[in-house]
Amino acid sequence: MQIVPMRELKNTVEIEKRCIESNEPVFVTRNGYGRLVVMDLDYYDRTMRKIGEASLVNRGIVDYESGKFTDGKSAMSKLRSKHGI
Repeated sequence: MQIVPMRELKNTVEIEKRCIESNEPVFVTRNGYGRLVVMDLDYYDRTMRKIGEASLVNRGIVDYESGKFTDGKSAMSKLRSKHGI
């Protein structure tokens, strides 16, 4: 984890270089307290994709636990009937 003080944000090229080389976010502090997070766009995209996937898995778990699911054989049978396969 990289932590830099707010005053280092003036050197944007160096901050960008740190984000790319470390492949992780850079945490920016002000008076010793966390204030900002700077990250490379690829890192952000990967993180958001993982969050989206985890959300879908969690939704599936909730559906399963509440009985909102169909077993595979029944689902395939319904699809075949619907599409005349």
